[in-house]
Amino acid sequence: MIVGLGGGFEKGIPAAGGRSWGRGHFSARERPEYNASRHTNAARDPLPFSPGMPRVTVARHTPPSLFSVELRTSRWATLVEWYRTVLGLRVLVRVVDDHYALLEAGDTRLAILGRSTPGDASGRWSLGFEVVDLEPIHARLVAAHAECGPPKQHPEGFRELITNDPDGNRIRLFSWPSPH
Repeated sequence: MIVGLGGGFEKGIPAAGGRSWGRGHFSARERPEYNASRHTNAARDPLPFSPGMPRVTVARHTPPSLFSVELRTSRWATLVEWYRTVLGLRVLVRVVDDHYALLEAGDTRLAILGRSTPGDASGRWSLGFEVVDLEPIHARLVAAHAECGPPKQHPEGFRELITNDPDGNRIRLFSWPSPH
């Protein structure tokens, strides 16, 4: 949080002539270049600006962005190949010696980490992928001997199918109807 009069004239920042603009020395109206319209920005600071009063500027909250989901596996090469060929994810980084791969999955990424003791697959979560057309992916799942039924219509209007990756992690694939 930045506290002061705004406009870069915070207390202690020297102005021309070595004097300091800010709450401790001059009011906002005493500044020669003061322009009330320039110092009022409702989008940035919804609080009204009153000359002579301290101004508080609060930075907007920016939520964190999910960079990646990490899957640990003891079958690293198999899992990387499955996500690449069956689901069609693009490999961004592959470090074979470290058993690390980073795959592009829309706006986020899927990291596959090779570990000797990765832990069990969990039924508490699933990876959900939105796709344009379920039919080609369904055909690749069948060819890869993945357990899955045909895509089903969901009451909310999208089609989906649920399967598991080779480690047993639940995968949910869905697509919305194409616009007419």
